[in-house]
Amino acid sequence: MKNTIHQLLLKHWGYAEFRPLQEEVIMSVLAGKDTLALLPTGGGKSICFQVPALAMEGICLVVSPLIALMKDQVERLQSKGINAQAVLSGMSRKEIDTVLDNCVYGRVKFLYVSPERLSSEIFKMRFERMKVSLIAVDEAHCISQWGYDFRPSYLQIADIRSVFPKVPVLALTATATQEVCEDIQSRLHFKLQNILQKSFERKNLSYVVLQTEDKHARLLKVVKGAGGCGIVYVRNRKRTRELSEYLVRQGIPAAFYHAGLTMDERTLVQQQWMSGKVQVMVSTNAFGMGIDKSDVRFVVHVDLPDSPEAYFQEAGRAGRDEKKAYAVLLFSNSDRLELERRVETEFPALQQIKQVYTALGNFLQLPIGAGKGISYDFDMALFAQQYNLSPAIVMSCLKVLELQGLLAYSDSPGFHSRIHFIVRPESLYEFQVKNKDLDQFLRILLRSYEGLFTEYIQVREKEIAKRAQLSLQDVIRHLQKLQQLEIIDYQPATDEPQLTYTEERLDAKDLYIDREHLSERKRRFLIRAQSMLNYAEDHTHCRSQALLSYFGETTPTRCGVCDTCLERNKISLNDLEFEATEKRVLDFLKSGPLPVTQLIALLHPLQEERALKVLSWMVDNSQIRYAGTSSLEVNHPQV
Repeated sequence: MKNTIHQLLLKHWGYAEFRPLQEEVIMSVLAGKDTLALLPTGGGKSICFQVPALAMEGICLVVSPLIALMKDQVERLQSKGINAQAVLSGMSRKEIDTVLDNCVYGRVKFLYVSPERLSSEIFKMRFERMKVSLIAVDEAHCISQWGYDFRPSYLQIADIRSVFPKVPVLALTATATQEVCEDIQSRLHFKLQNILQKSFERKNLSYVVLQTEDKHARLLKVVKGAGGCGIVYVRNRKRTRELSEYLVRQGIPAAFYHAGLTMDERTLVQQQWMSGKVQVMVSTNAFGMGIDKSDVRFVVHVDLPDSPEAYFQEAGRAGRDEKKAYAVLLFSNSDRLELERRVETEFPALQQIKQVYTALGNFLQLPIGAGKGISYDFDMALFAQQYNLSPAIVMSCLKVLELQGLLAYSDSPGFHSRIHFIVRPESLYEFQVKNKDLDQFLRILLRSYEGLFTEYIQVREKEIAKRAQLSLQDVIRHLQKLQQLEIIDYQPATDEPQLTYTEERLDAKDLYIDREHLSERKRRFLIRAQSMLNYAEDHTHCRSQALLSYFGETTPTRCGVCDTCLERNKISLNDLEFEATEKRVLDFLKSGPLPVTQLIALLHPLQEERALKVLSWMVDNSQIRYAGTSSLEVNHPQV
């Protein structure tokens, strides 16, 4: 079997060898074992389920919450000649029917689904009839209520396991604490605990925290100093434009990216960045998932992330080629206040949540008791304006309603136009004979796209117009006419966010919001936020060690390349010597302040120059402080 998986890797991906841990994960899956694989960002998680699935008979079900990532992986697999399909929010029932029928009767190898689709009757009925070989769960931390991105819809994965109890489950994530790892295995009903983990340590990545009140100027200095291409993360869409325009004015080729851009705009700037025409991408966290660019030299966070998990995943997009790269966090005194304001927005009052839920139903003109499984185009800005609500509060309320299993919200599905012939080939021939005005147009469609009779195929109206020597308006008119005559099903491209009701609309009085769950979620949010603040404000510990420790991994040696390590390296003492000296200083000062000259004498035989460097470092990092002009004392925290 090892020969088989190596042949598949070479044939479809062009690699002669697997990355660290990939082969162990694949062999574990092929042995039929439930497996939890922890691989850092850029560690090649998709290959861990794609290769074994290709080596087995049957279909691989891939559950993922990220529509953009699912679409990207489906398109990549299709480009390799591998039949992959996806069921996503925003697809019509006819499209979903066709995809699922092909999974039962056709030769589909990979079926990607969003978790909220698992509970729909249309999926359950077809799933039981599929020949399933593997269930892959991407972003598996979403199944844990202790995780930073818990999604209740993930809990339904355990239910579908019962349909194929012998089929192994492969859970994959880049970031999970020990507690979350235990929870993932429990909730996915692992037969035996089985974690395969690659160290989270990134030896080529230098973590840096820069304290600054002028983030624009400091960012510019980082971009110029780091060289190469990079990603700059900010929290809101407005700032992506402002910062990218600032960098352009300073002579840096930059662009901005967020979920509010049109599909064509997102595609264009992403291609410009991938090709090197744009050096810096300024983005919200909408950018980065599935981006396969190995030569990113820096990732800068201008705003403080909510958690070490989010920071570690986003920072890890730098230096995937294992060459020197930088993960920089710009931190100011106002970031703590901003975080406190964010908590208020992130956790709206129960009454506010119910108000938004009721307003949504009215906005979409949805009767009580209706809507289950239906997706709606949703204009967030118009909704917020119409009901005099803050868009940030609306988004937070949607998150809560999603956590309660009532809704699913997709910010930017970015669907291309799709067509599918809904008549048989012989019926189409008869239609062409009787409708000469559409015959040539239909011939061009059939020559341009394969598989139109068996599945929905992505099309671009502009390309059709060029081939048919028609205007874009004429092409759209022809497609709409064929739709009306029930020859094709034509689904035009859409960039509109999608709101899907996973349950029928409830009357406000019947709406149940779990107070205890919300309270616990807020408590854990605050713990993670405080951990992120601790990381930003700590100037004494190795950055890499601090992050690894958060994820339950210990390493005895400092990274030597983060900002705190570089400061310590200037003292010219090894770790043991430095820590021993540090302890001696604190012991000497236990009984009270001492003059600097006396401390230096007590630290003998350490050279005076090195002793001064240690004392200076300890002062700079608030372990000790001056008591008067020439004495030092322990810096006890204020009570």
